[in-house]
Amino acid sequence: MIDRRIKFRHIQCFVEIAQERSLKLAADKLNLTQPAISKTLKELEDIIGASLMTRNRAGIALTKQGKVFLHFAQISLASLQQGLDGVEKEGEHARATLKVGVLPSVAASFMPPVIKEFSELAPHVMVQIMDGPHGYLIERLKMGELDLVIGRLGRPVSMEGVSFTQLYSERVDVIVRVGHPLLERPDIKRIVEWPVLYPPEGAAIRPLVERFMIANGVGEIPNKIETVSGAFGRVYTRRTDAVWIISSGVVQNETADGHLVRLPFDTDMTKGPVGLMTRPDTQPGAEEQVFRLAVQTVIEELGLSS
Repeated sequence: MIDRRIKFRHIQCFVEIAQERSLKLAADKLNLTQPAISKTLKELEDIIGASLMTRNRAGIALTKQGKVFLHFAQISLASLQQGLDGVEKEGEHARATLKVGVLPSVAASFMPPVIKEFSELAPHVMVQIMDGPHGYLIERLKMGELDLVIGRLGRPVSMEGVSFTQLYSERVDVIVRVGHPLLERPDIKRIVEWPVLYPPEGAAIRPLVERFMIANGVGEIPNKIETVSGAFGRVYTRRTDAVWIISSGVVQNETADGHLVRLPFDTDMTKGPVGLMTRPDTQPGAEEQVFRLAVQTVIEELGLSS
């Protein structure tokens, strides 16, 4: 049985402190004084009989027990909000919807386990997934057509008016078909001898790839096909001698299955942050909060780090 001494205010204060990593910021957000929110947290810890947070100069840190409790506290708040929304929408036959934009590398590798996790946490929420190039998705986000976007950090000018929270890092790979001549004598300078699928202007990985090419002395590529289309790249690379330069997540499944091969080049300098992008002027709804929880769960399960 749930201890009846635990009130909604205990859960709400705890979640806010955990999210803000600060008693002061959480208190301001809830319109409480810092002593009041500190007292509420102490009451919760006394009721549970465990320390949920530690305080240090860097701010607030969750204990092991705190991390477990936060997981279910967030689900509880989100479920309650869904219930309230459901009551309001009763009779309207409306269904909660979350609109998510994903770049190709995220759509192919990271998104499937996230959606699986999210579907278990919020089975009544419909997810609409839109994939596409960075610029297109960011514009849809700014226009309010998407609730959030997951993908590479773009150029500063494209990120104006967008809040970015880093999730993990990803590199760019140089990919060829099985049996490609480059596999016999790998040399990055030799890629100019074949058609090269190259990220177009505006693609988030374009500046990283250009720096990589310069650093490795790769000259002008005479036969360049500019695209970030995963569907086209997978088929074209397997059927021709083309060399495909693309984010590792796009071809993760194909390289794991042995259908495509990553050339043994050191591309660590192309590593860049992949994160969650939102509009800073909007507060996350219940569906988005649960989605963020699903994202963090998958990151921990896959051993990804920022």
